[in-house]
Order: sequence, then C-alpha cells, then structure tokens
Amino acid sequence: MMSANSSIEPNDRITKESGEVVVRVVNLKKSFGNMPVLKGISLTLHKGENLAILGRSGSGKSVLIKCMVGLMAVDEGEIEILGHNVRSLSPGELNKMRQQVGFSFQSSALYDSMTVQENLEFPLKRNLNLFDKTELNNLVKMALHDVGLEETSKKKPAELSGGMKKRIGIARTLILKPKIMLYDEPTAGLDPITSTEINELILNVRKKYNTSSIIITHDISCASQTADRVIALIDGQSKVEGTFEELKATKDKELAPFFKY
Repeated sequence: MMSANSSIEPNDRITKESGEVVVRVVNLKKSFGNMPVLKGISLTLHKGENLAILGRSGSGKSVLIKCMVGLMAVDEGEIEILGHNVRSLSPGELNKMRQQVGFSFQSSALYDSMTVQENLEFPLKRNLNLFDKTELNNLVKMALHDVGLEETSKKKPAELSGGMKKRIGIARTLILKPKIMLYDEPTAGLDPITSTEINELILNVRKKYNTSSIIITHDISCASQTADRVIALIDGQSKVEGTFEELKATKDKELAPFFKY
C-alpha cells in the first residue's frame, strides 16, 4: 500500500518497452513573490509512456510544464529533456529543443483571424521555413486526417466547437512531428462524450507518432483512460506515484477526494 511521498516503479510493460528516460525533473521549485507554487517536484518520463500529472485547479500543474520547456524561469532544480539540460540552453538551443516538444495548450491557442489551414501552416512556415504550397497542403491534410477533421480546413476557429478546437490545436502541434507531447488540461470544459474522444485521440497520437506524453489534468477520467502512470501533485509536491489503479486503491487521505466520482 502506498502513502504520501511513496514511489512505485513504472510497470513492467513500460520498463521493458521504453527504458530510455526522455524527461527528467529533479527537485523543481518555483515561487511567485512570497508564494511557493512548486515545492520540489521530481518526475521521469520514459520513451513511449503516457504520464498523467493529476492535481486540483491551482495546484501548479500548468506552471510545471511551462517551466519544463523554458517558458518560465525556475528557482531551483534540474530539468533534462531529450538529453538536454534545459536551464543551461541558449535561446537558440532552447528554440531548437522546443521543436521536438509539442505543447497542446488548454485554450487551444488558435489564431482567430486565420483559417484552420492557415493555423496549421503557421508553425511550418515559422519553424521550418516551409512555403511550398503543395507540401504545405499535404502536411495540413495529413494532420487534419489524423485528428478526424479534414473538412474544417477553410473554417475559422469561431466556427468550431470546443472539442474541435482542441483537436485542431493538437493537429497544429503534431504537424511538426514532436517526440514529446505536453497536454495541458486536454479535456477541460468538454462534455463527457467529447472528453472521451479527446482521450482516445491522445492514445491514437502515441500509437501513430510514437510520442511520449505528459498529460496535465484534474479530470480523473482523463488520467484513467490515457495514462500508463500517474503522479498526484498535492500542495506543490509530487507526493504519490503509481498506476491509476494503484492510486485508486490507496487509502491516502490526500488522494481520496480525486476518486469520489
């Protein structure tokens, strides 16, 4: 039985298939003024693994992944992604590393003035200097196909439902073929049926693109359906770690509220 601050080794399937560590975070700390948000987070992500970071709203989950990719400066700790020490990278090296890490924002972060086609072309033009119309069209078509929204290319974000915006946001991230995906609250604000579709998409993305993923969520169903392993983020610390069923079985009082559904 687990207790706070306990740690369970990754399950055998993940260990055997993907012993390589692609993300390592050690004792990460971040405060805003006199308010500590992250109080010593440690985690590892293995190649091919889906890791869910489960925590309540305001627990620092989104701050964690922004720190991981250098969008926020950290106070203390080590961050290693794909063998790179993130805190020691120059701005140019950091941008190059970020091209291998897909960031799916909670808000989808689509440009309202652009069509779906233009939104998906944007990272190709900005990051890869790709301007050939035929190649752009083929890559956009493939990305939209992979999220099941081929018919939306000429639409504006305002014409899309919340679930469709999430899918387009994921497609725009996938179009650069990242090695790691970071999902920030992928099911937030969605109905249960649409949430299940997004969860299935996350699993399909791993299968087709061979990604390793960190899924930030407060949605217990999302963690259950998508994750090989779950870390509970409580009071700014990565306190309990294991498979979803292991966390569900524990009688730790701090975890109990997550499983009342």
